[in-house]
Amino acid sequence: MDTWLETLLVKTPQEGFELAIKLARMGVKYTQPDMEKLKQGRTQYDDNAQFLIAASQVIAIHYQTIAKANNYWKT
Repeated sequence: MDTWLETLLVKTPQEGFELAIKLARMGVKYTQPDMEKLKQGRTQYDDNAQFLIAASQVIAIHYQTIAKANNYWKT
């Protein structure tokens, strides 16, 4: 697999949030590499508030990690 994550260092909190989303998405992709099965599973969670909240929690955890790596963007 190609290297896609070279650093957690980003310039802004917005870039950090976008990276957190990418980390969450890549985690799912690594866990379920079969894109057809992945797409089929979406119908089980796309309208389920509990699953969407869980996805937000995963992103938030990644964002915490990125923020710490970036010294919370303090100058």
